[in-house]
Amino acid sequence: MRVLHFFKTYWPDTFGGVERAIHAIAKGTAKYGVESDVLSLSETPIENSVEFDGHMAHKVKLDFEFASTGFSREVFGRFRELSRKADIVHYHFPWPVMDIVHLTVPPGKPTVVTYHSDIVKQKVLLQFYKPLMFRFLKNVDRIVATSPNYLLSSDVLKRFKSKTMVIPLGLDEADYPKADELTLARWRGRLPDRFLLFVGVLRYYKGVHILLQAAKRNGLDIVIVGSGPMEAELKQAAGENLHNIHFLGSLSDNDKIALLELCAVFVFPSHLRSEAFGLSLVEAAMFGKPMISCEIGTGTSFVNLDRVTGFVVPPNDVDALSNAMRSIWDNEQKTAVLGAAARDRYLTCFTAEKMCSEYYRLYCELSGTIVS
Repeated sequence: MRVLHFFKTYWPDTFGGVERAIHAIAKGTAKYGVESDVLSLSETPIENSVEFDGHMAHKVKLDFEFASTGFSREVFGRFRELSRKADIVHYHFPWPVMDIVHLTVPPGKPTVVTYHSDIVKQKVLLQFYKPLMFRFLKNVDRIVATSPNYLLSSDVLKRFKSKTMVIPLGLDEADYPKADELTLARWRGRLPDRFLLFVGVLRYYKGVHILLQAAKRNGLDIVIVGSGPMEAELKQAAGENLHNIHFLGSLSDNDKIALLELCAVFVFPSHLRSEAFGLSLVEAAMFGKPMISCEIGTGTSFVNLDRVTGFVVPPNDVDALSNAMRSIWDNEQKTAVLGAAARDRYLTCFTAEKMCSEYYRLYCELSGTIVS
């Protein structure tokens, strides 16, 4: 069976949450005999096709971007070529150009959409896009939501509930090898003995500015891993609070793994619905860390269960976030219990193996193949 994944960006240009999910699906379904191709856009496509971790990453030239949407003239012909070879076309939503390509160059194959997120920020443009979006989603064979929470809270998904199913995102623990002692020792020498960790791109919806205010109130040590458009503004907001706020910027996977091993608590204060799932929470659960997140009606509260794997607090509430941080920090026994529950939840719900077996069953159902 051959599956074509289609999204606006992919490795090596970017490797965010959606791209990591595509990679995990392509890699994990290979054990079932699925051959995967990924088609995406690139500003500088050095090669049209490159092998990546057992599957092919195909690139076409990005012509321009508007409102976070990449456009390409070449993509129509390349999609036609690759979809002819595929048994299943797997779209990753949202990307309006993808809708146009699908409706202009119908693949004539079974189609599935992983619905990663509503369109949240572009509210005005969304009104113009809605007719195209609804036509596209009506036309595809199956829609996959990444959490039951998102299915229940998305007005768009409610319209297509009869053909929507839930397959949570998952990560492969083999991609997170234990940090070496040298790296662990280096970070132990640089950071306090205990700290709370945030990992993510510093975007407007991540709520890091709320975390900084909470840290100012409770004085706890916060390590922030990641860079992004809000970085300079956040550092300025931290101001004199830098004695307990540690901005580390972007780090290698090995360093990130070391910090996940060393941290006491993982804090993820995203306060807007743009945070649709939160793979960083899955990473924290994998490492058996208690989590603090906000109730925004998305997958974050599916990964982190309130008072089971950590605390879920109201969004944009400095006092609630500060109190939750202090509550876990002050009770190491509670920290251990919540962390163990987080690890159990990862093993039960969020492994790449579980995710990929469910996608394989869906592929077989759509293509009429008997599940082996």
